[in-house]
Amino acid sequence: MSRLKHILESGAFAVTAECGPPKGADPGVVLKKADILRGRVDAVNVTDNQTAIVRMSSLAACSLLKGAGLDPVLQMVVRDRNRIALQSDVLGASALGIRNLLCLSGDHPCFGNQPQALGVFDLDSIQFLQAVKAMRDEGRILGGEALSSAPDLFIGAAANPFADPLPFRVVRLVKKIAAGAQFIQTQCIYNLERFVEWLDRARDRGLTEKAFILGGLTPLKSAAMARYMKNKVSGMDVPDDIIRRMEGVPKENQREEGIRICVETIEALKAMPGVSGVHIMAIEWEEAVGEIVERALLLPRSDAPA
Repeated sequence: MSRLKHILESGAFAVTAECGPPKGADPGVVLKKADILRGRVDAVNVTDNQTAIVRMSSLAACSLLKGAGLDPVLQMVVRDRNRIALQSDVLGASALGIRNLLCLSGDHPCFGNQPQALGVFDLDSIQFLQAVKAMRDEGRILGGEALSSAPDLFIGAAANPFADPLPFRVVRLVKKIAAGAQFIQTQCIYNLERFVEWLDRARDRGLTEKAFILGGLTPLKSAAMARYMKNKVSGMDVPDDIIRRMEGVPKENQREEGIRICVETIEALKAMPGVSGVHIMAIEWEEAVGEIVERALLLPRSDAPA
């Protein structure tokens, strides 16, 4: 069963975190991250060649996490697979006991370490959601052929409240939820004012009653990281006051300030109707997740089975 689904449906405030697979074949790297995150979060997302950089497959890393007793969230991007491979991997994931699936588009190959690679994009992320929902609920693949057994999956999608125009971001959320998304994990939140505006629009359309919203968080390690994310990362919204706050403390204290900002953001999200949890994307800083969760008074986590 999906521990994440159980937590969300119980009405508890959920905590998920991200595990980036290694740029190599050593399973020990994934298992070490599992040890760091065990007991501190409800489920662990495994990124799928994030930023189009070749890494251990998300499906393999999810299987390792499952074996280590965690509840993995398999991230799959439509960038690298056609509809045959996507549906095949969905069936394989369910067979391995993976119960959470996040359907994504994926960054364009030109951003990664294989810029000459051809992006597939046979389906877009919304079409992928529809396909997975039909496989699970109707036991059929695209084209209508029946499956011998349907996959058992809790289906999610991503949302970016900070891209423009804002009204379109809510329309896109409507489409993803209508296509089958049961939970939504958002882009990193630094601009709380803009997030509240997006959430209000979503709540007004009844979307927070139809899907669980988990606010995305990335603890800043330095002022330089804050400036980089503001200026170089597409879709990010890092206000100047956050950058000034990070610049206002000595370099050796900036990681602590980043954690403090993250905890303050969680406290704000916990008070917002329509927010069902948080998703912490620590970017190779998994050691910070436990401290953030503890300081945000989100421990202990449930011991529901994965």
